[in-house]
Amino acid sequence: MRKVLSIAGSDSGGGAGIQADLKACAAHGVYCATALTAVTAQNTLGVTAVQLLPPPMVEAQIAAVLSDIGADAVKTGMLGDAAIIAAVAAALGHFGVRQLVVDPVMVAKGGDQLLARDAVAALRELLLPRALLLTPNLPEAEVLLGRAVRREQDMRDAARDLLAMGPQAVLLKGGHLEGEPVDVLCDGAGLVELRSRRVDTPNTHGTGCTYAAAIAALLALGAPLREAVARAHAYLAGAIAHAVPLGGGHGPVNHLYRGMAYSELG
Repeated sequence: MRKVLSIAGSDSGGGAGIQADLKACAAHGVYCATALTAVTAQNTLGVTAVQLLPPPMVEAQIAAVLSDIGADAVKTGMLGDAAIIAAVAAALGHFGVRQLVVDPVMVAKGGDQLLARDAVAALRELLLPRALLLTPNLPEAEVLLGRAVRREQDMRDAARDLLAMGPQAVLLKGGHLEGEPVDVLCDGAGLVELRSRRVDTPNTHGTGCTYAAAIAALLALGAPLREAVARAHAYLAGAIAHAVPLGGGHGPVNHLYRGMAYSELG
């Protein structure tokens, strides 16, 4: 059994965060252990409350999992503040984690802030250099870079500049662009563009978490990075297309629309 450790916040609505990661890994036949960083009260309409966990508790969860169960890949999501980021980085360094997917969660779908503004520097300095893959959307890339990213050419330039911050690869997600969405993968070998058809649906809550978790699951299964990204991209497109309406706002994608069809590589 291949294993992923997800370090992220809890979404009471079940569409994003730890809950999305568990479902995405299950859809790929991968075991997912968790280390919670925060508890949020949220639904499809937005976030109503956030409670961050004490950094020592976050670090203790990571140590408990990695010292016993282990992980073939680790994925981070909502980290909350600089102290939690420092605790996560210290734990990952102690256990020598190599396959790290960093999803720099900063703002919820409804616009609620999920990362303290003074924590961005800690994210840049402590986690990006440890990452095998960084997976920002356009607003997150703008915060990390301190400039606007509004066009496809901006995305290509931004992906290269984010790569220079230390991760081994960057997947810049272009769902916020007008028209058909494009994602840009930048690694040491160059740029790859992944295009898809835009689906007219409000049910896109948790897409970033789901995408990053699927990549982590495929990495855990042994897929090379570019293959893992391409297959996760296709999986997410299907999960969006098969979303089932829930609630009155941004509903979740359908993580399990293909069940165990992704349980094996090849």
